[in-house]
Amino acid sequence: MKELLKNLIYTGVGAAFLTREKIDEIRKELVERGNLTKEEGKEFVEDLLKKSDGARDQLELWLNRQIEERIKGLNLATADEVNELRRQVEELQVALNSKDAPETSSTDA
Repeated sequence: MKELLKNLIYTGVGAAFLTREKIDEIRKELVERGNLTKEEGKEFVEDLLKKSDGARDQLELWLNRQIEERIKGLNLATADEVNELRRQVEELQVALNSKDAPETSSTDA
């Protein structure tokens, strides 16, 4: 019965999105109904929090991978590539400015 309740909660609520408050609320309800003792309720909360954190971490990793794959598919420049291009443009501007500057010769004086 207890395992069935745990499984229903995991699948029905979505462990990745359970907050501590919601878990405490579920625990209190199960203890009040007599489905869990106070000690079992404490273990239940700890177990759910661990699983919730783990599920949240897995979801975050999956989302990050999905985002990275989509960005790669867009063929966008990375920050390093943009910075390198900026550096090259600055070098070219310096080179052009030095060519455009009027040359002074010693015969002009």
